[in-house]
Amino acid sequence: MIKIENLTKYYGRDKVLNDVSIHVPKGMIYGLIGKSGVGKSTLLRCINGLEGFQQGRITVDRIDVKALSSGEMLEFRRDIGMVFQQFSLLSRMTVFENIELPMACWKVEKEKIRKKVPELLEMVGLPDKINSKATDLSGGQKQRVAIARALSMDPKLLLCDEATSALDPKTAEEIIALISRINREFGITVVIVTHQMDVLKSACQEISILENGKVAASGSVKQMFMERPAALKNLLGEKETGNTLPKGGKQLTITLPDSLDSTPVITGMARSLDIDYLLLGSETDYLVDGSVTYFRIWAKNGDVQKISGYLTTRGIHFHEAHAGENL
Repeated sequence: MIKIENLTKYYGRDKVLNDVSIHVPKGMIYGLIGKSGVGKSTLLRCINGLEGFQQGRITVDRIDVKALSSGEMLEFRRDIGMVFQQFSLLSRMTVFENIELPMACWKVEKEKIRKKVPELLEMVGLPDKINSKATDLSGGQKQRVAIARALSMDPKLLLCDEATSALDPKTAEEIIALISRINREFGITVVIVTHQMDVLKSACQEISILENGKVAASGSVKQMFMERPAALKNLLGEKETGNTLPKGGKQLTITLPDSLDSTPVITGMARSLDIDYLLLGSETDYLVDGSVTYFRIWAKNGDVQKISGYLTTRGIHFHEAHAGENL
């Protein structure tokens, strides 16, 4: 659906995107995640042609974005819906008027608009707000209206730029659930720009992590949480675990997917190797396509090699952990 190849973009002399390459398959919810200022929103605006770029290529549904004339660009954007952090509703208009706006601009028949708007409001769960003013809505309701408006032209692609950042956690969860349902029911490809880890876990199937304008890591969400690349660790931050462990040993983090029964792995390793170790803690990440459980253990230096061999032969991910590292 979307193919970004060696994309480089400057603002003046500042390079904001540096040799970015990403592939988003059709029908997928894809996440662009990273800290503020790494180029996520700029990349999104390059995808829909709102921003130009100096080097590289973007194709969307086999259309070369950079090669489009101004008239062709308008037609191209017709198939792309946008959802923004601050909703971008017109406060003087009613909910109906806000949703109908793209259709009115494209001169859709009024009878079709009168039928379409209630259908969209039913889809986003706000059928009773059709005549309300935008100013009378809560933040979550405004975002639902914004999603309905973004879907009014039956887009092939939905771009969400920090769509949940201005919402409380419960409302944000509801909006992400709505976007996921729209993706499932209509097969619309969705690209979500976010810095929120909960959005990544609950909605995205694949992600790219951006650092300083570059793709620092990319892949399926489950694989990323299994392998824990440095870019993901940087996003997760650090959490002190204390300095009460015995000397003469190391901490290991063992990562188990839901396809493995975690309890036999952990207890079976101790029995098979005839060793003792400390279980420091465990944690589970629930992702859109399953779950990943992490176990942190402390083992004597003399036993670490045995453990490493045991896990390696069974294809189980693990790495040496440090005192300030999250599970």
